[in-house]
Amino acid sequence: MRQYINWKTYLIVVAMAIVGASIYYTNQLAKKLAEEERKNVEQLVESLKLQSLTEDAASIKFAQMVVQQNKTIPLILTDDKNNIISTSNVDSSQLTRNKNYFKQQLNAFQVMHPPIEIDFVYGKQYVSYGESSLLTQLRYYPYVQLAIIVLFLVVVLIALTSAHRSMQNQVWVGLSKETAHQLGTPLSSIEAWLELLKDSEANHEAVTEMQKDLDRLKLVADRFGKVGSIPKMEEEDLMVRLRNMVDYMQKRAPAKVQISIEANDTDIPVLMSGPLFDWVIENLMRNALDAMDGKGKIHVKVQNTTSQVFIDVSDTGKGIPKYQVKKIFNPGFSTKKRGWGLGLSLSRRIIEKYHHGSLFVKHSEAGKGTTFRIILRR
Repeated sequence: MRQYINWKTYLIVVAMAIVGASIYYTNQLAKKLAEEERKNVEQLVESLKLQSLTEDAASIKFAQMVVQQNKTIPLILTDDKNNIISTSNVDSSQLTRNKNYFKQQLNAFQVMHPPIEIDFVYGKQYVSYGESSLLTQLRYYPYVQLAIIVLFLVVVLIALTSAHRSMQNQVWVGLSKETAHQLGTPLSSIEAWLELLKDSEANHEAVTEMQKDLDRLKLVADRFGKVGSIPKMEEEDLMVRLRNMVDYMQKRAPAKVQISIEANDTDIPVLMSGPLFDWVIENLMRNALDAMDGKGKIHVKVQNTTSQVFIDVSDTGKGIPKYQVKKIFNPGFSTKKRGWGLGLSLSRRIIEKYHHGSLFVKHSEAGKGTTFRIILRR
């Protein structure tokens, strides 16, 4: 379970706990304020009743003062047939746009709170009331607060994730360039020794194959050196690139591994950086070879459409566990005992950043194999 929990999870949990506590506390305050408003309305009802039933001037004056002090709670006074007699603190300007506004407010108040009865002996009237603007704001405040905190969390997470990715990119770019630099010296030395071997005709076949591998190593070093730089994009035939890579990898694959390719078009022109794209395909095929233990099939399927090209690289290897599928593109993550975990991370970077496409695991099943999909925009 721990593998799914990180600092972002804890941050979200803490934020939700704070919001939950705030909502609970605010609701308690709203409940208390609602009780106070109910008591104020009950006092106001008693004052209205007192004005009608007493003849004492002081009592009438006090009752009027109580009624006049209510500046916040909206009230509607009705008779026993629910006809509106008067209103207080209800926005009368709304009547110009809606003639039934008071009636609608009355219905809303009666749903919100049961009307309070005033018995004048000679007849009965009822006071229906709503909530003050302060109480309404207090009820909505936690949700406004929740929206603000969620927005803040999103901004913080995006900023931290971007900073983290930027730092990772700088590390991997530096590491790639240093690798290219370190490869330069032994490659120059090997090239010098190879020139000496060329002097003997008996070494011709071996020298030819060694030269191919040396050229390949130079190409690999050149690729590492170009990581972080803007590559030159040119229109090339995708199928030529893929066929060359299939031929190259087939010669270096175990005898019991078969690599094949199929496509719905013979020529597919695509704007690309050929050397970097070859690196991606080579990396996917090498991972497939590592997963097959010396026997199986690697199949490259190309589907060309008017707007996109789909390239599926499938193998019959071990497959990828579901919990690792989302991690395999993370820099430094590797299922092998040896390796830096750079291959798939750099491959995705090449496809997404330079070719404006996408690279992802289309399907994987334990014991049956994995399919990686590359999508290139036309």
